Amino acid sequence: MSGIYGISGLSFLIVALLTPLLIRALRALKLTQPIRAELPPDHQAKRGTPLMAGLILLVGVATSLQFHPEPLMVFLCAAFLLFSSIGFMDDFKKAAWQDPSGISGRMKLVLQFAFTGMLLFVLFRSFSLTSDIAVFHGFLLHLPVFVYIAVMLLFVVGSANAINFTDGLDGLLINVAIPTYFFFFIISDKPEVQIFSLIMIGCLLGLFLYNIYPARAFMGDTGSLAIGGSLSLLAVIEKVEILIPILFSVYLIEQLSVILQVWYYKRTKLRLFRMAPIHYHFSLKYGWSENKIVMMAGFTSWASVLVCWLLWKFVL
Repeated sequence: MSGIYGISGLSFLIVALLTPLLIRALRALKLTQPIRAELPPDHQAKRGTPLMAGLILLVGVATSLQFHPEPLMVFLCAAFLLFSSIGFMDDFKKAAWQDPSGISGRMKLVLQFAFTGMLLFVLFRSFSLTSDIAVFHGFLLHLPVFVYIAVMLLFVVGSANAINFTDGLDGLLINVAIPTYFFFFIISDKPEVQIFSLIMIGCLLGLFLYNIYPARAFMGDTGSLAIGGSLSLLAVIEKVEILIPILFSVYLIEQLSVILQVWYYKRTKLRLFRMAPIHYHFSLKYGWSENKIVMMAGFTSWASVLVCWLLWKFVL
């Protein structure tokens, strides 16, 4: 086990040392974050911050494959790379053309559904994934395979985008994602899941040094979509789908705030929140600082992990 922690520490050091070089390269190539005009003035000041620092997380993928090149590890790394590639296309268009919209939402969804469908197919064919959902003390809810796949398709894509929405403030997603990866580390009996989760924690901590307020670089969708895809698929692999409303609570609240904002505006032409996702609302309405919002979201994520661990240990 000490060797696993050593790998995580090595990932942290590599990312911490290499990220400044990546930031310089991104700045030299003028691959910087365009800021939407409707964002508050404090966000306008972030214009010109290097984007796509999430590329450094690929170090975690390389480290994982180097130290444990087993089939499940290859699968996890491939999932991370596939979702990261979608984010990279989006980020590159944003940065190179200074277009805040990036690639079309339809294109992103098509790619996400295609990649997720392929990954779920591999899980069923090569890793004996079942269509059962654990509900209570060994009781399993048996679903037809096509129903389970349809539900998991929606779950993985929806969760990946919810996690992507959470990447809106300096250090926010990293602070929330670390506890989620830790949950999968402590519950899993699969060495590949444990190693992958710990390596991702190490990489995120290394990137956090440069992403904490005021951020020297943004991870972009290159990192956030990859995190979203990998965490969602870990939930499928570990068969904890029933815990997702609690485990992913911060991500789902972020996504739900966007959905409610759009729905409410279409019905009333009024805004339910000052701005969505909801982390902007806390800033604009209550005057919370970025650090306070990030700290509260991180606390909520750790609390969610504790509740889910107790449920996993004593209920599932």
